[in-house]
Amino acid sequence: MNDSKEHILTTSLNLFLQKNFKEVTMKEIVEKTGLSKGAFYHYFSSKEQVFEEVMSHFYADLIITDYSKFSQTSLVQFYNDSLNEKKKKFNSSKIRDAHEKKVFTSNHYFLIFDAMKMLPDFKKQRAQQQKDELKAWIKIIRIAKKNREINSQINDEQIAKLFIFSSKGAGLNCIMADDFENSKKEIKTLWDNLYKELKK
Repeated sequence: MNDSKEHILTTSLNLFLQKNFKEVTMKEIVEKTGLSKGAFYHYFSSKEQVFEEVMSHFYADLIITDYSKFSQTSLVQFYNDSLNEKKKKFNSSKIRDAHEKKVFTSNHYFLIFDAMKMLPDFKKQRAQQQKDELKAWIKIIRIAKKNREINSQINDEQIAKLFIFSSKGAGLNCIMADDFENSKKEIKTLWDNLYKELKK
């Protein structure tokens, strides 16, 4: 991607985060980029097109995870691989606030909700990722039970959901408290304690 297009996307992302999709105008985006109308419209013809590319460029890598890269033999290693992958993704993310400090704030969630309403492909991609996530967790939990790594009467899908939903809840809670940096620690504590209970 060339520098001008990257500049347009970064500028647009910052505007969408400061306000929301509806409140930002095409005129405002063009003005904030400092490009001429001709130069800008060479890349994008509508605000919707800009928004779709912003979501694809900045968020796709954060949302899509390849679970086959994680341990396929140990539940504890699988969830630690998952946490390490999340940390790596956010550390290398291009998403930053205006001061280049915070990677993820509550405004990012609002933007993702806008995308889910407006962009059918984005919503479909997110739904597929959720299915893949659940499937990967169920698979490793079955393996963990078979190998006697854990011992629980709770069914595999419910255990998978306990891991998935506890991490999403803890992550969202940290973001709403403006404490995203602590989310990995919070999730790890929850998962370690859940794992200990499953081993009994």
